[in-house]
Amino acid sequence: MEAPVLFGIRIEFILFGLTLLGVALFHRRTLQVALTGLAAVTLYKLIFTGFHAGPGMAGLLGHLGQEWAILTNLLGLLLGFDILSHHFSASKIPAILPRFLPDDWKGPFVLLVIVFVLSSFLDNIAAAMIGGTIAATVFKGKVHIGYIAAIVAASNAGGSGSVVGDTTTTMMWIGGVSPFNVVHAYVAAGVALVVCGIPASLQQHRFHPIAAESVSGERIDTVRLGIVAVILAAAIGINVAINTKFNSVADDFPWIGAAVWLAILATAPLRRPHWGGLSSALRGSIFLLSLVTCASMMPVETLPPASWQSAFTLGFVSAVFDNIPLTKLALEQGGFDWGFLAYAVGFGGSMIWFGSSAGVAISNIYHQARSVGAWIKGGWHVAVAYVVGFFVMYYVVGWHP
Repeated sequence: MEAPVLFGIRIEFILFGLTLLGVALFHRRTLQVALTGLAAVTLYKLIFTGFHAGPGMAGLLGHLGQEWAILTNLLGLLLGFDILSHHFSASKIPAILPRFLPDDWKGPFVLLVIVFVLSSFLDNIAAAMIGGTIAATVFKGKVHIGYIAAIVAASNAGGSGSVVGDTTTTMMWIGGVSPFNVVHAYVAAGVALVVCGIPASLQQHRFHPIAAESVSGERIDTVRLGIVAVILAAAIGINVAINTKFNSVADDFPWIGAAVWLAILATAPLRRPHWGGLSSALRGSIFLLSLVTCASMMPVETLPPASWQSAFTLGFVSAVFDNIPLTKLALEQGGFDWGFLAYAVGFGGSMIWFGSSAGVAISNIYHQARSVGAWIKGGWHVAVAYVVGFFVMYYVVGWHP
């Protein structure tokens, strides 16, 4: 029996599209819209089509059994890095940073470069949260929506050429792709950072310039800074370990999220974490997990034949469609230039705030980021940067599947 279609489109895609449209239009009710969409897609597949794992309730339970580790890992990282960002803010590093940043538009640009570099060896969620925390301090809480988009773009760009910098590149590593086969993504990512970073920095400088002086009398809380280092070391350490020693079970348990929370709880007696911020972070996390779960149920068993054109298109798709299942399908299909794919699905998600986990995480700091219209209008330079970066890499490096 063929699955029902409307105007040649599978009903699941229509329901998911309506969910994304609802998120765009009702940005003050994003959680409710996402949960309603998840319920509608789940109910439809229960009644009509079944799931990848089979029909009915057994198929749903089987599907959730396949996805639980990814979802739990993402939840642990989103909540854990929210705690980390509060520790980092309380360490007073953001308060003294204005001493070292230029006080014109180059100050915001240098901060974007810092986020880019951090994301090359940290998870992009952590890099975005650290960048967002610093920005909230040095700009006195007045951060332009275009600059918020640029912070997310910088974190996704920095992670695109490193197998420990982004979930998608880590998946490629697990799947047998050499780290050297994604590193040329930095050609596109570096260009994209400049193309979107300069106009975003000018936007921010006009909106609210960087504080000329740091807060007087502030001293670094070295204990909190050490806690931040321990949490990051736990995330990086377990990430490297599961990919070099235990990659056969890396998808079976939320290792990285668990390691982050073990580090948080182990260091809690030294400095009390900001537990009060978790309620807001939890709402944002449930929103993202609802969209990720919806995306995982979509019937995308095949992709167009691997080519630079399809990789380019996937960048725009990843702005609204979770890049984890896209990457998984591309790995199964094969034939891609992995550096192009890493850049496309990584940086492409920056074009809309819920297109990447870094964007969802930073929206827990800046609630105004949850407007799709404002994000696209203010962060127009992100889409331009994606296109320019992609084609610079194509002409400089060439497509080598």
